[in-house]
Amino acid sequence: MSLFNQGEKAWLMLADGQIFEGLSFGTKGTVIGEVVFTTGVTGYQETLTDPSYYGQIVIQTFPLIGNYGVNSEDNESAASYVSGYIVREWCNAPSNFRCEGNINDFLIKHNIIGICNIDTRRLTRTIREAGVMNGIITTEPITDKEAVLKKVREYTITKAVASVTGNEVRTYGDNSPLYKVVLFDFGYKRNIRQELVNRGCQVTVVPADTTAARIRELAPDGIMLSNGPGDPSENTAVIANLREIQQLGIPIFGICLGHQLMALANGGRTEKLKYGHRGANQPVIDLESGLTYVTSQNHGYAVVGESIPPEIGHVSHINANDKTCEGIRYTSVNAFTVQFHPEARGGPLDTAYLFDSFINKMAERRSR
Repeated sequence: MSLFNQGEKAWLMLADGQIFEGLSFGTKGTVIGEVVFTTGVTGYQETLTDPSYYGQIVIQTFPLIGNYGVNSEDNESAASYVSGYIVREWCNAPSNFRCEGNINDFLIKHNIIGICNIDTRRLTRTIREAGVMNGIITTEPITDKEAVLKKVREYTITKAVASVTGNEVRTYGDNSPLYKVVLFDFGYKRNIRQELVNRGCQVTVVPADTTAARIRELAPDGIMLSNGPGDPSENTAVIANLREIQQLGIPIFGICLGHQLMALANGGRTEKLKYGHRGANQPVIDLESGLTYVTSQNHGYAVVGESIPPEIGHVSHINANDKTCEGIRYTSVNAFTVQFHPEARGGPLDTAYLFDSFINKMAERRSR
């Protein structure tokens, strides 16, 4: 266990000028990012390896993080994409039969700068009241506050999907599958792939910019649009590709960013939320059944439900707290999408049935 940074000071400064003094955690240095919070009690390793957090400094609202350690099996991607990490307290003596190390060493391995021993409750309330804002974590004393603030306020997340998508086509699963699925990598979480493989699918992961012509060559039974980071509206080439891809008639299932991109490809709009939905306890109402599900979510943008033309589709799910759009059923094309994560690891699996719905869509098309 590395203890080289224990007891050394670190500072967090927000774009509004507030400074929080704490202790160094993870790697030393300086990093700027968009400060967001997640309410998950568990699943911190999945949070750290979720590409959707690209460019963001993540606050864990739960006060003790790292109590069950980390392991080599729970990563959602090969790297960590958070810009920085903030916790109240980290556990240096984790206990779990799957534990292979502590979270501080995990951050050091992935070169993530963090800060601990600060009032995360006060910090979270600041973000809730003022909205998401930029910030800086540094292990160097801030001597010129105005100069640093200028850099912090100028920071913006751009080319997020291009920064996290893979460049290669990779295939996973059985060579004699029930169905073949193309999974668009906008920054996908591994458990999306695994949920499909578990249902007998062969999954071919393709880069974010894959065209309709290439999809036609691969001839899949279904298309999966993954989660991912950043402002969905900046992905103009991907959106244009989706307009063509949806005309192939192949069943499409979109999650999170995939949900947003599909809406934009069909005339919808997206908007940035004040502080987003991040955590494993977001209630979602299925408007068709009237049932409410507890879901895992991680997004800062939402589809404006009323922007979807009625001849194109309709809102299928809404957030029980703020009534934002959480799902769309398309009638003009063979597709359905959701804002939440039905594949959640370290979170509820209430909505995993949606993968079965996707399987059924592929079966229906094949039987025609």
